[in-house]
Amino acid sequence: MRLLRDLGRRKLRSGLTITGIAIGIMALVVFGSMANKMNTLISGGSTYYKDKLVVTIGSQISGNTQPLSIATVAQINKVDGVAIAVPGVEMLISDSTGMSMGVTPMITGILPGADKGLETFKMDVAQGRYLEITDLGSPVVVMGSDIAAKYHATIGGTVNLRGTDFKVVGILQPTLTAPDQEAIVPITEAQKLYVETLPPLVRSKLEPSEVATSITVYPKAGVLPETLKQRIDASVPGYTVMTGKDFDAELGAIGSVFSAVLFGIALLSLAVGGLSTVNTMAMSVAERTREIGIKRAIGASRWRIRREIVAESAAIGLISGLLGLAIGAALTYLFNDMGRSSGNVLFLLTPQTAFTAIGFSTGLGALAGFVPAFGASRLDPVTALRYE
Repeated sequence: MRLLRDLGRRKLRSGLTITGIAIGIMALVVFGSMANKMNTLISGGSTYYKDKLVVTIGSQISGNTQPLSIATVAQINKVDGVAIAVPGVEMLISDSTGMSMGVTPMITGILPGADKGLETFKMDVAQGRYLEITDLGSPVVVMGSDIAAKYHATIGGTVNLRGTDFKVVGILQPTLTAPDQEAIVPITEAQKLYVETLPPLVRSKLEPSEVATSITVYPKAGVLPETLKQRIDASVPGYTVMTGKDFDAELGAIGSVFSAVLFGIALLSLAVGGLSTVNTMAMSVAERTREIGIKRAIGASRWRIRREIVAESAAIGLISGLLGLAIGAALTYLFNDMGRSSGNVLFLLTPQTAFTAIGFSTGLGALAGFVPAFGASRLDPVTALRYE
């Protein structure tokens, strides 16, 4: 109560200081949540690629892939160390997806059960079921959680994907990674849709059943993905082969730079708030010089004077942190709710980010009050009592 009473002596000044730090904490929470989401997406991709290889023509990460012959699957299956190679088809869910800070919505065509149980990246079904081998040739779809929300998908209902109606047979549990933005269909249906996206001259020369955009390769037990990559490059040249290490090298550095930039912006805002706290506490000490002199004269130790002022400054930081966290959490929830209708969830507020924000603001407040507190504890009691 005494701390609150001291802060209330100059309500406007304390309010402005608290507001300044709260804005910095809000920025830390919002930008930190954006970095969390980006890092979660990258981590999910790293987990997906860690025990397999993906063969394409062009870069799968950039989305600049070209059609490849499904006959390549048989060639890769003959490479020493390959347990099984599985074709797949991926394409944008729409040509007008617009800009996205997250994962672009995709249609993914799969051959159900072709991995023979080797796939370790598991996706749980929240409603309905996953695709089965009997679905080949049928226009059915399993929707990721975010894309299902965008299309208002329900089990048994239909969604229109590139001009074709698909019956929704399953909706996945949220993964916080790329599958949340995927519409997963049988490869036979994806091949038909994909061929229609190609230029007429190219389209006329292709049979849908002979086309894929990627081949997922599962190594045999004991065979390293990097070793198998070298063998595939030697046996089936002309393709881009990506391993988990390649994925981490391409996107890991991008994620680190992105996080550093976002946190740098937030910390700059906090630094301004910290300077404001130093100014507030210095002025508070100057106004209470006689009070400090009286305390020193009746026996208060220098440690007690320092402790009181630092505690008051830390309280400013704590209140600012709680306020900034509340505003930042509300903004991330609002932005995610607005983006969910378009399947674009950009923020992930974690307990670690929340505790970091509160701890940082409280520590910043305490640190900002240390210099004024040290100066106040050094005041001569007689001189302080004469202060006007």
